Amino acid sequence: MLDLRGGGVVHARRGERGRYRPLRSTLCEGSGPMEVVRGLLGLHHFGTVYVADLDAIEGTGDNRAVVTTLAANFSELRFWVDAGFREAAAVRQFLERSPGDAVLGSESLAGIGELEALRDGGAWPRVVLSLDFRDGFLGPPDLPARADLWPERVIAMTLARVGSGDGPDFWRLAEIGRTHPHTRLFAAGGVRDQGDLLDLAARGVAGALVATALHDGRIGPGDLPVRGG
Repeated sequence: MLDLRGGGVVHARRGERGRYRPLRSTLCEGSGPMEVVRGLLGLHHFGTVYVADLDAIEGTGDNRAVVTTLAANFSELRFWVDAGFREAAAVRQFLERSPGDAVLGSESLAGIGELEALRDGGAWPRVVLSLDFRDGFLGPPDLPARADLWPERVIAMTLARVGSGDGPDFWRLAEIGRTHPHTRLFAAGGVRDQGDLLDLAARGVAGALVATALHDGRIGPGDLPVRGG
């Protein structure tokens, strides 16, 4: 998981974006995106890297060139990119020029009509939905009940737990899993160690977005599956 700001990787903590600082990691010397990805691949043969373009999400610019460079230099990786997509047209434009997949963060989404516009098109298999939560749901209020508009892959993103070490939001994951049992659900926020990864897998969660526990060494090579994403 990479959080990009101003061309570099920052350490996300509890969704308090104004307080994010350049990443310090045991896996690499600096916070340059190329260094960080090399460090991650030195730890494990990951198949997918999630990228949050914070400048695009906040409407202050973008890290499009960084994402393009990463995709060109790490062609073996699949990139899931959240670039603050508000509308279906922006998603289509991104997918036309990028080999990766587009993550639609509910906090950025203009409305459920954007998902309706994408659902029946060729871009749909490359769309990932992030259901974003803080104290409550962030996004179009009718979206959580409209599973017919969810793509196959859905992230449950609890922002207050990102970089916190508080553990995954098991209650929320269970609720989504109970009401939408056929969704490929990915956990984001709070993963601490191998125990959490095993617990998530036992609960049927398809995968997890992890950053802090990799960079500070709490999750090491022996704690990860043979093939990760």
